[in-house]
Amino acid sequence: MSEKVLTRAEVPESSTWNLEHLFLTEEDWNKELEGVLASADEVTRFKGRLGEGADLLLDCLNAQEALMERARKVGAYAHLKQTEDGTNPENQARSAKSGDALTKLGSQFTFIESEILELPEGTVERYLQEEPGLAEFARSLKLLLEQKPHSLSPETEKVLASLFEVHGAPYRTYLRGKLADMTFESVEVEGSRYPVSFASYETNYEMNPSTELRRSSFASFSRGLHAYRNTFAEAYAAEVKRQVVMSRLRNYDSVTEMLLRPQQVTEEMYSAILDTIQTELAPHMRKYAALKKKVLGLDTMYFCDLKAPLDPEYSPSITYEEACKTVQEALGVLGHEYGEIVEAAFTQRWVDHASNVGKSTGAFCSSIYGMHSYILMSWSDNMRGAFTLAHEVGHAGHLMLGARYQRMTNARPSLYFIEAPSTMNELLLAEHLRSRSNDKRLRRWVIMQLLNTYYHNFVTHLLEGELQRRVYARAMNDQAITAKVLSDLKGEVLASFWGDALEMTEDAKLTWMRQPHYYMGLYPYTYSAGLTLSTAMMQKIREEGQPAIDRWLETLKAGGSQTPLELAKMAGVDMSDTATIRSAVDYVGSLINELCELFEEETIG
Repeated sequence: MSEKVLTRAEVPESSTWNLEHLFLTEEDWNKELEGVLASADEVTRFKGRLGEGADLLLDCLNAQEALMERARKVGAYAHLKQTEDGTNPENQARSAKSGDALTKLGSQFTFIESEILELPEGTVERYLQEEPGLAEFARSLKLLLEQKPHSLSPETEKVLASLFEVHGAPYRTYLRGKLADMTFESVEVEGSRYPVSFASYETNYEMNPSTELRRSSFASFSRGLHAYRNTFAEAYAAEVKRQVVMSRLRNYDSVTEMLLRPQQVTEEMYSAILDTIQTELAPHMRKYAALKKKVLGLDTMYFCDLKAPLDPEYSPSITYEEACKTVQEALGVLGHEYGEIVEAAFTQRWVDHASNVGKSTGAFCSSIYGMHSYILMSWSDNMRGAFTLAHEVGHAGHLMLGARYQRMTNARPSLYFIEAPSTMNELLLAEHLRSRSNDKRLRRWVIMQLLNTYYHNFVTHLLEGELQRRVYARAMNDQAITAKVLSDLKGEVLASFWGDALEMTEDAKLTWMRQPHYYMGLYPYTYSAGLTLSTAMMQKIREEGQPAIDRWLETLKAGGSQTPLELAKMAGVDMSDTATIRSAVDYVGSLINELCELFEEETIG
């Protein structure tokens, strides 16, 4: 195996995204950045005048929305360039330049919220009655008025907005360390050397059938993490401290209350996901771990063995092109309009699936209002990549439909809902694969793919959410957040969930260093919320067929025009009932039971 990890310049253009759809040249980008800044007075001219009448407020909100659409396109270009290669100094400089400019713009626009909140009681309601054009802003205005008890003086809000780039420093520090500075030793297994990187470990070695390669690469990976543990802990501690300070400044009872407010989620809804899934899923996942230990013939089950394939000989490699075709077929049930988006994503270079030095790890979909989405992932020729592709194009289909049918202010739903359309596509892909044949080995293999999805969302991200909950509890009590504290907490979370099904090691405790989600507010638990919703929705589709699909598509088109609970009800699911969560957990349990039976039948046979 080659020792070399390709640079960005060495990867084939066909495996990269085409950012010329955003800006043809760097000169065009710079010109638009300057143009956006120069156009700020189109909005600031309304400063001090929002109390003059409903028509002026509407004009101001329309002008702000139009300029922010341009600004986000500028910001997206810089962000995407940075994520494709974080080692490139030009990308770093562009990202900083963009961040500074957009922060300046945001600071100039803080007067809008401040002035609306200072209007006499009942004024906004009167404006909404007087000016029909404000109807589309009714939702965002209502959410803003709910923030009134937590708003600060206009001067203070402007100062805080001007510090936006500074507030993002902890996350950027984490990314620079992870993507630009951190290196890992290659490993030698059976006479071959394997280069280790974040991308190669998480997309390949972690799921490799070779126990020796899996464990030796994890050891190298962990040594690399360990060297940065204090730096990463300091960055995360700074992020947590920032959130604590902000929650106190704004008179919230806790960081959790502050972070859940924009999600339109209650603490009861948040706790229900974390508590119910952890408590009720743990026995099922321990059974799954025991099955892996038995089938793989392992004396001891370690954390790095959890993603080992149970039947690697049956999982043929799949090229990116084959995966695109399969995903497109699987999502065909969602109709022509959705299908056009999927086809364009795969044929017009919306997806960056190259593997290169400095590329952001994991996968994401960046959806830009008024434009198409962009998807980042690192392709490895396995079916897990196909599920990731289906997941990310689920975000694209959802957010592009939302943007098509809603104006920008109502296009994006709450984070609580955001992972439902993406995980739904994974379930549709599994359903499609299963429908191809009645072969028991195929059935077993599809179940394993589904369990990868549930592991990712109901275990990996859920336990991130539990770590966050414990970290914020400590921080609210002014207790220190250090590398040792984070490793100890992660170890406790993992041990509590896996029990004696897993031999806990110091390397496993470093898992807190791997994910960027801790810098994104209360994001991790929402993966589980989304998969809970999509699991319930998939059951509706199995039972009802087209009527359920039609409701789902209408829900996607609703974007963020309703609360997450309202969107779920629109689709036909009650997310306020913990029975919905339990039903999803029971479904995972049924998959594991069936998998155990299928392997037992093979052993008997």
